[in-house]
Parts: sequence; structure tokens; C-alpha cells
Amino acid sequence: MGRFTGRTAVITGSGRRKGLGEAIALQLAAEGAAVVISDIGASRDAATPGAMIGATAEMQDIAADIRKLGVEASTCVCDVRDPAQVQALADHAVKTHGGLDIWVNNAGIGYIMKPLLEVTPDDWNAVIGVNLTGAFFGLQAAARVMAGQGRGGRIVNIASQAAKSGFPHAQAYTSSKHGLVGLARSAAIELGPLGITVNNVCPNHVTTGLGAWQNEYFSKVTGAASVEDYLQKMAARIPMGRPGLTQDTANAVAFLCSDEAAYITAESLNVSGGEEPH
Repeated sequence: MGRFTGRTAVITGSGRRKGLGEAIALQLAAEGAAVVISDIGASRDAATPGAMIGATAEMQDIAADIRKLGVEASTCVCDVRDPAQVQALADHAVKTHGGLDIWVNNAGIGYIMKPLLEVTPDDWNAVIGVNLTGAFFGLQAAARVMAGQGRGGRIVNIASQAAKSGFPHAQAYTSSKHGLVGLARSAAIELGPLGITVNNVCPNHVTTGLGAWQNEYFSKVTGAASVEDYLQKMAARIPMGRPGLTQDTANAVAFLCSDEAAYITAESLNVSGGEEPH
């Protein structure tokens, strides 16, 4: 029996191999949870290019791997910018797996990076729309179901070190992640009496598929001799001597979703090897 046996978890943005969402889903499943793998499925517009999103086939492959662990897994395509689709995702968890106990807002855009004066209204709206508004829709949909069930629940937003500190070329991204701090603090006050906790996990840089793109981009912006040089300089400023791993974030999410964390809410937990101290 694992910590999450008998519970159902939804993880948005979990349809990409080697991504944070996949790692979180695998960790929760390894501890007994039934898991819903959700992603946008296909490019919808310029803000969701095919190379940066979880395709339907990839989602299905991840779910198949999870079933090999001996737990239930399903897939549900969802564009988190659409509240009707987000509510349908929550309803899918109930109809398919019998309930909803854990909701992880992981979907995000971290690939629209530009100098401040080059950011367009479309750039800004795309990032805020997925990273912050999409998380709000997810929190709201999950809370509706959890409140109706009457047994509490866990909601976790994947924020970032950018929820605590500013970064160049990431104005919308940093704003969206800072916004998650306020969202969690406010939602936790209202949902606490229902036994629903709301927390953020704030990882530093993790080299996922998106992270690899960021490495390329910022190595050029900072004038590093190479991506390897950029990564070496990054590691040198982290007390633990390395960037984050997907498993570091997955472990933190699992803890916040567990019974051991039942009295922890409204928090924004750094998972940064000491790089982010506040």
C-alpha cells in the first residue's frame, strides 16, 4: 500500500517525455495513485507550437507506462486556457477513476523569452493565460469537485524560482509565477476549512525538453562560450553544486500531497539546492 493508494491525481501539462509533469505523474503512481495524464494534445495557435507541447500520442505512451506500475491511468486532452475544458478534465477524473483527490497545475509556457521592449501583447497574454489564468481555472475546477466530495484534497501549483526572484527576458513568465504565490495564499484561506490545501513548488532550473531550449537561449543572451559553459556557471552558484532534476520536484509534490503535509498550506516551497533562499 502506497501513500496514495485509493486516490486519484490530475497533472496538467504532463504529456511530454522527460518533463516535470511526467516525473510527477510517475512518482504519484509509484505510490499508488490513479493518474490522469493531461496536455493540450496538439498545437492550437502560435503560442502552442508542436515542438513545445505534449501531443496526444505522447500522452498515451506515458499513461501506458504508468499502467505497467499496476495502477490506473488515463489521458484527457485539455487546453487550460479554456475553463470549460478544465472543468471537463476534473469531471473526467471522477467519471473514469471515481473521484479527485490531487490536482497539480503543471502546464506552463516557458519558451516565450524576449527583451522587455520586444514583448508583444500576444506574448504577454499567452504566458499569463496558461501559467496563471490556467492555474486559476484548474484550482477552481478541482476545488469544486473536492468540496462536493467532502473529504478534502491537495492542490499544488508548479511555480518556479521565478516566483521569488526576477529574471531578464522573462517578464511575463516571472509575473505569472509571482502571481501563483498570491493565488495559493488567497485560495488556501478559503479552502482550508474544507480540508483542501493549496501550495506551490518552486524549482530552480531543470533541464527538461523546455529546459534544454532555455539553456540554448540564455547561453547566447549571457554571452557564455557554450551551453556547457553556461551550465557550469549555473552549477557554481548553487550551494548543492547542480541544477535541479525532475525527480527533485516530483518528490516535493508527493510530500505536499501526502497526509504528512496535511497541516501545510499557502506555502511556496523552494526546491533549488539553496540557490533561492527566500
